[in-house]
Amino acid sequence: MSLEDLKGARKVMGTKQVSKAVAKGMARKVYIAGDADQRVTVPLLKLCESRGVEVEMVDSMRKLGRACGIEVGSASAALLND
Repeated sequence: MSLEDLKGARKVMGTKQVSKAVAKGMARKVYIAGDADQRVTVPLLKLCESRGVEVEMVDSMRKLGRACGIEVGSASAALLND
């Protein structure tokens, strides 16, 4: 899976929404921007690890936002289960 998988897929964006999806067992993969604030991303990384959700790091928030089809950056996004 790659960033291309985000296009047209069922997904959520933003760390609060992604964290909720992971906690509810709805996320199959999480993407986290490497340049996002660690106060935001570290708790999400720990949550993913505890729930066994695959994480892929992305270079930048801008790149992740574009992959999600938005014009602003995103700290995180998650592909949802089918």
